[in-house]
Amino acid sequence: MWLCDLKPALSLEVDCGNQNEGRVSMRILVVEDDPVLSDGLKVGLGLYGATLDIVSNCADGRAALAADEFDAMVLDLMLPDGSGLDLLTTLRLGGDRTPVLLLTALDDVADRIRGLDAGADDYLGKPFDLEELAARVRAISRRQEGRASPQASHNGVTLNPARLIVTVEGTDIGLSRREFAVLAALMNRPGTVLSKSELEAKLYGWQEEVESNTVEVHVHKLRTKIGRTKIETLRGIGYRMRPVAS
Repeated sequence: MWLCDLKPALSLEVDCGNQNEGRVSMRILVVEDDPVLSDGLKVGLGLYGATLDIVSNCADGRAALAADEFDAMVLDLMLPDGSGLDLLTTLRLGGDRTPVLLLTALDDVADRIRGLDAGADDYLGKPFDLEELAARVRAISRRQEGRASPQASHNGVTLNPARLIVTVEGTDIGLSRREFAVLAALMNRPGTVLSKSELEAKLYGWQEEVESNTVEVHVHKLRTKIGRTKIETLRGIGYRMRPVAS
């Protein structure tokens, strides 16, 4: 399947013949004032497994980052209430370390240099290929987590974000998008207890309704698939990957 209605304007191509290839599985903030492009990103990256929240100006971008945590931000350079560079500079001066990919129609080396010097982690000019954008978002998020390898491994479980595949003791285990998102959140911070609300934030955007027992259901399914002892529950606190026995 191809997103043919998006292709002429955006050069966004998504081959969904293999639903597992190129998955993103993360929550992304998009700051973009072009509704056609932002809608295309939401549809296209949604097919790659990402949860997107979209705002159209600098002010809403600042408010979104103050209210929630995101795995990455895709930031347009030209916005109606200011420059994306100004927003980026303000965020970095305030200590915000959210990985940022700048997205702009400007194709000038000086603009790219200014963006990178302002704190951007990567840069992509329009028009662009959606698969490349997804790969770049995965890469900047991985660098933020301090991982060189595209895979995460813990206690016999290996997670491949690019293919939405989990391997347990050498055997591939198929997961749904949201099961994978929960496991990825836990494995990217294996020594940290994540609360139910923190995991819900990885699964749902602002306009999506969250069912009361969603996290519990996904954790139960994960335990069935990867092993009942791999994920530890700390009652009243949250979940974590069970520490490796010394």
